[in-house]
Amino acid sequence: MTTPDRTYLLVPGAGGSAWYWHRLVPELRRRGHEAIAVELPAADDQAGLREYADTIVAAAGDHERLVLVAQSMGGLSAPLACDRLDVTELILVNAMIPAPGETGGDWWGGTGQEQAQRELAEREGRAPDAPFDPRVMFFHDVPAEVTEQAMAVETPQSGTPFGEPWPLAAWPAVPTRVLSGEQDRLFPAAFQARIARERLGLAAEPVPGGHLVALSRPAELAARLVG
Repeated sequence: MTTPDRTYLLVPGAGGSAWYWHRLVPELRRRGHEAIAVELPAADDQAGLREYADTIVAAAGDHERLVLVAQSMGGLSAPLACDRLDVTELILVNAMIPAPGETGGDWWGGTGQEQAQRELAEREGRAPDAPFDPRVMFFHDVPAEVTEQAMAVETPQSGTPFGEPWPLAAWPAVPTRVLSGEQDRLFPAAFQARIARERLGLAAEPVPGGHLVALSRPAELAARLVG
């Protein structure tokens, strides 16, 4: 039996559902790699960033040579597991990039996300003050049948992790890549590129798709993750 080249440990965003990665996992396995989708305790108000990191570590088991992939809110917790696992690379996909001591709640104002989102809506001809609609913000490029499945499995997200200061003094000393969806409406590509440059000194790599690129473009995302 062939041993997988690498193991991709996939950390979801808000809602914490491993289901988010269900279209990406087979694409990575077809390319000869293992993939583990993490289920975070998102609905648990007692679970904060430390508990999220513990869950990530537990999901890895005894796997080595891990590529740790973090989607959206996963950018807050995935870096906290790097010193406890054999991580060869950390890949952020439309992810929050926190600063030391910054809470997830403060991140939005501290980065200027709201203004970037508003300006993109205006450029695209969408009403920036329209009521929030997840189908418009997140699922505009996701196949209809997948969108309906997502709505059926949607899980709540506790605010606990957003209220905690990010505990690391610096970004982990792990090779890091930043992938940004070219059609992301929540974290516009130009916004992501600026934050990656300012906070990590990295150039963001554009990928096709919106915020939920693992649902909308799993094959293209797998190709970029594998590189």
